[in-house]
Amino acid sequence: MVPEINYWAVVLAALSTMVVGAVWYTPKVFGNAWMRLAKVEPDSSSAVGPIVITLVVSFLSAWVLGGAAYIAWQFYGGSFLWASVATAAFLWVGFTAARFVTHDAFERRPVGLTTMNLAHELVTFLVMALIIGVWPPAGV
Repeated sequence: MVPEINYWAVVLAALSTMVVGAVWYTPKVFGNAWMRLAKVEPDSSSAVGPIVITLVVSFLSAWVLGGAAYIAWQFYGGSFLWASVATAAFLWVGFTAARFVTHDAFERRPVGLTTMNLAHELVTFLVMALIIGVWPPAGV
């Protein structure tokens, strides 16, 4: 079975990660705390490279989420929105959170940094899931 995916929703979901990140890491939200915990110094170098990488990775994440949500919806039935949100939550726990915790433990990163990054990823995935869930593929 090839999952049906609404690519317009995937593109919008990928772009939403930029909005979530811009708000999350603004100095008045978590930006200053993140820089302190991650030991990152503010600089004026170009952010074009990291932004392009983020867009590509975000598109891949949204595409996988869209396909996985469709498969979950086909398997369990019910609401496509809830299938999308539940799929995002399970993917976050099983892959993102599990890997972050493992790597951060071995790298001895501060628990506060791990928590902040995990929360950012959860919010990012849930926003993508909401977009994909309210704009399902045709015929759903």
